[in-house]
Amino acid sequence: MKLLLIQGANMEYLGRRQPELYGTTTAKELDALLRRQAKKLRVTLDILYTNIEGEAVSAIYKADRAKVDGILFNPAGFLHTGHALHDCLRAISAPALEIHMTNIEKRGRRSVTAAAAIGVIAGLGVDSYVLALEAMVARLRKAKVSGSA
Repeated sequence: MKLLLIQGANMEYLGRRQPELYGTTTAKELDALLRRQAKKLRVTLDILYTNIEGEAVSAIYKADRAKVDGILFNPAGFLHTGHALHDCLRAISAPALEIHMTNIEKRGRRSVTAAAAIGVIAGLGVDSYVLALEAMVARLRKAKVSGSA
């Protein structure tokens, strides 16, 4: 099973940018944590950080053509204006799960990409990512067993 995690605008500064909101875990530390968890789950996880929405869109289409099983994504800075990302996610065959470290609803934010996702996991800091990875793998394995994958 192969998954792709897209980290949107500003996520490369995780651990340095607004630690009062996002904590002190760095992007490198989060990547290592997720790769360890992916290994435990016996899945492959590719991670892409981009500050350019078009790069995220291109990466998702490329992954879809390569038959990636699932997409995990934090739209981050694309949250409010990511209409191209939204349309891209609606066009692919792989399921996509949106992730946020903070509770965006509590912060008065509204995601334009959430409607294209199978679900949203938010507000749990770094654990949002771990839970999203586990949820995606469980969903894909269940679909495979039931024959709907």
